[in-house]
Amino acid sequence: MTPTNQIPSGGQASGSGVSLKVAFAGTPAFASAALEAIIEAGFEVPLVLTQPDRPAGRGMKLVASPVKQLALAHGIAVDQPERLRTDAQRAALAASAPDVLVVAAYGLILPPPVLALPRLGCINIHASLLPRWRGAAPIHRAIEAGDAETGITIMRMDEGLDTGPMLAMRALPILPRDTTASLHDKLAALGAEMIVETLLQLSAGPLTETPQPEAGVTYADKISREEAAIDWRRPAIELDRAVRAFNPFPVATGRLSDTVIKIWQAEPVEGGGAPGEVLGADGKGVRVACGEGALRLIDLQRPGSRRMSAGEFLRGFPVSPGESFTLS
Repeated sequence: MTPTNQIPSGGQASGSGVSLKVAFAGTPAFASAALEAIIEAGFEVPLVLTQPDRPAGRGMKLVASPVKQLALAHGIAVDQPERLRTDAQRAALAASAPDVLVVAAYGLILPPPVLALPRLGCINIHASLLPRWRGAAPIHRAIEAGDAETGITIMRMDEGLDTGPMLAMRALPILPRDTTASLHDKLAALGAEMIVETLLQLSAGPLTETPQPEAGVTYADKISREEAAIDWRRPAIELDRAVRAFNPFPVATGRLSDTVIKIWQAEPVEGGGAPGEVLGADGKGVRVACGEGALRLIDLQRPGSRRMSAGEFLRGFPVSPGESFTLS
């Protein structure tokens, strides 16, 4: 990356070199990995911002986010504003007087007053190689598109959607059987490592900023449940990517005999027939014809049951060659 300017230093720290007051904003497990690394590195964390508790599970009881649970376990103050538009909603953050605000999968857009509040600005951990896959679902979209690699970009935030200058970037290959779940965990660990490195550098001296290139911009739209329904007219290789991209959410689905079946794991195989036609079903999987080739469904789940292997699934839900999945 070609440097153009620098983010100011937090000043030379004494002792270990950790002197910054680092407020943190994040919500899911991806963010909690970064927060834990920041805490373990010895940075003072005066405040954590996270989304309000949400109902979850069969009982729909309010559940605290992974970030909130981690912060409370470490005795860190937590604030959960619905928005950050008013002085009152920003009061806790302002009172914490952070040097820098680290943001990771927070779920709220930061308005200009928040971006200007920390004296060293706001730094974001983004799970893509910017400017590719700006937006809400970069891990899903990278797998779905068949990208060979992704990575982490540490960037300084501005008023745009993931448009700020880059401070650090590191690539990670997307392996042939990676799912969003497996790639998420690898990227979370990488992001945690990189944000600590970045904060230590910021403690010691100025950081170099590099504007994002204008070429290669793509947007990772938020994932919807409607996307999960498989269109068997598509090539098997594309459907394989979709199954992996939508694992663990929203999970790809197919409709057979008026039953919606979740497809957790699949692989492209040879075969041909009318799109959606079942070509075979055994312990290795349920083979279904696609627009090009076939898809072997390996791990499945029917309503009211759990995820299981094809062999186990077929014992409770027999499937015969010649049956057809409904086209979406």
